[in-house]
Amino acid sequence: MDRDVYVEKMKAKLDEWNAEIDKLQAQAKAAEADNKAKYETQLSEMRKQRDEAQAKMNEALAASDAAWDDMQKGFQEAWDNISSSFQKAWSRFQ
Repeated sequence: MDRDVYVEKMKAKLDEWNAEIDKLQAQAKAAEADNKAKYETQLSEMRKQRDEAQAKMNEALAASDAAWDDMQKGFQEAWDNISSSFQKAWSRFQ
């Protein structure tokens, strides 16, 4: 996959995750005190995953064309793992 296309997909997914985090934050504000701790734990986990994904995207942006060809498979595996972790965290509140 072309690096620019890959990065655009990553940006779109990060935007989606940011929107999901915003929704969960709104739910956390409205939650009763005993549930707030659960929301905050999940929000923290989701933000961590998002930040890791952002770092991977920044690495992809900084990679030279030659390096990108070599790094692409590793990036995809890392992205898939981060994405899976984020979705698991999000699914606990759907």
